[in-house]
Amino acid sequence: MRKKIFIAIVLSVVIFTSFSLAVSAMEKKKKDDLYRQVALFSDALAIIQSDYVDEISARDLIYGALKGMVSALDPHSQFMDPDTYNELKVDTEGKFGGLGIEITIKDGLLTIITPIEDTPAWQAGIKANDRIVKINNEITRDISLTESVKKLRGKPGEAVTLTILRESEKKLLEFKIVRDIIKIKDIKEAKILEEGVGYIRLVEFREGTSGQLDNALSDLKKNGMNALILDLRNNPGGLLDVAVKVVEKFIEKEKLIVYTQGRKAAQDLKFFSRNANPILDLPMVVLINEGSASASEIVAASLQDYKRAIILGIKSFGKGSVQTVIPLSDGSGLRLTTSKYFSPLGKVIHGQGVAPDIVVEEGKIEVASEQESESKKPEQVFQELEKKEQLVPETKALDYKSNNQLMRAVDVLKAIKIYKGTHGG
Repeated sequence: MRKKIFIAIVLSVVIFTSFSLAVSAMEKKKKDDLYRQVALFSDALAIIQSDYVDEISARDLIYGALKGMVSALDPHSQFMDPDTYNELKVDTEGKFGGLGIEITIKDGLLTIITPIEDTPAWQAGIKANDRIVKINNEITRDISLTESVKKLRGKPGEAVTLTILRESEKKLLEFKIVRDIIKIKDIKEAKILEEGVGYIRLVEFREGTSGQLDNALSDLKKNGMNALILDLRNNPGGLLDVAVKVVEKFIEKEKLIVYTQGRKAAQDLKFFSRNANPILDLPMVVLINEGSASASEIVAASLQDYKRAIILGIKSFGKGSVQTVIPLSDGSGLRLTTSKYFSPLGKVIHGQGVAPDIVVEEGKIEVASEQESESKKPEQVFQELEKKEQLVPETKALDYKSNNQLMRAVDVLKAIKIYKGTHGG
C-alpha cells in the first residue's frame, strides 16, 4: 500500500515538474520571439537613421514607431506625445469651442457616434454614423482621434467645413459649421407626456447627472408619474460610475450591474447596485438608437437583463471597451484598451451593441390635413409616412406626438398599465 502511495506521489511530482517545464519553455519561447522582433526593429531603426534621405531625430522615429504600433491595436488605443498628453489632462469643464459631436474610428474611418443636441453640428443636420472624409478639405485617411479633435476644436465663431459620407444616402455631403462654446446639459427634458407617463431625456453621463436625475424623478412623481420613458438616444456615454448610479435607481440592492474583463486579474472588475431605496414598481421603457454608446449601453443592457425595462428603438453603437491612460517617463502617455464591458448576463457590448426588445425605426409622424387626406388615397398617405426614416432635429418644445418611437413607447407603457390593472399585478 505504501509502495502505491509512494508511486502516486512520484508520478504527481513528475507531472507537476513536466507542466512547470512546459510553461517555462513557452515563456522562454515568447521572450525569444520578442527579442528577435526587437532586434529587427533596432536594425530597421539604424538603417533609417543612416540611409534615409533626410536626417530624422531618434525621438521622432521612436514616436512615429509607437504611434504606428499602438494604432494597429484598436481605434481607441493611442500613443500621445507630451503636448497631446498635456491636452488630455486639461479640464475643459464641458465648455470649449467646438462643433458638438462625439467621434470614434470605426472600420478605419473617422465616424460620428452622435451629434450633441442643440449644438452647431446638431442644428446643421449631422447624424450618427456619418463618416467624416475631409476636414477643411484635408482627407482624414489614417487620422488619429487626437489629431481629428485638434482640427475640429478651435476658436468660437470660426467655421469648419466637413465633407461627410452618409452611407444610407450613398453620397457625399458638405457642411460648413461655425464653432461655438459647447455647454452640455445632462438632462435635456423632464415632463409628463400623458396619462402619468413621465419622460426624461438624458444626453450624457457626467458627475452631476445622478443628482439631476433624482430631482427630475422627484418632480415627475409629484406630478403624478406612474410610468417612465428614459430616452438615451444619441447619448454618447460618459462616466462609468455614473451609469452604475443611474441603473441602481431602478434595480434591487446587491445586483450586478456591469463587469469588465481583461488579460490581467486586476482588470476584472464587478460593479453592484448599492441603492437601499430603488424604484422597483415603475414600468419603464428605455429608448436607444445607433447614437447610444458606452455608458448609455451599459444602462440599457443592465435594465434589459433584469427585465426591469423594455428597450425600444434600434441597435446601439457598440462601444464597450475600457481605456486606461498610462504616463510614460518623458511626459508622453499611452491610452490603452485594457478590458471590455459585459452585461450582467455576460452579453458583449463592444462591437455588438444592445439589441432592442422592440425594434422601431426612427421617423417623424406627419398627420395630413383634412383637405390633403381627401385628395390622397390612404395607400399614398401610408407610403409617405414609411419614407420618413430619420429624425428631424428639434430645437423647439418637445412635440412627442410626431415622434414614432416616443409614441410607440407611450403605447407600450399604456398597455403594461392596462395589463397590470386587469391582472392585479
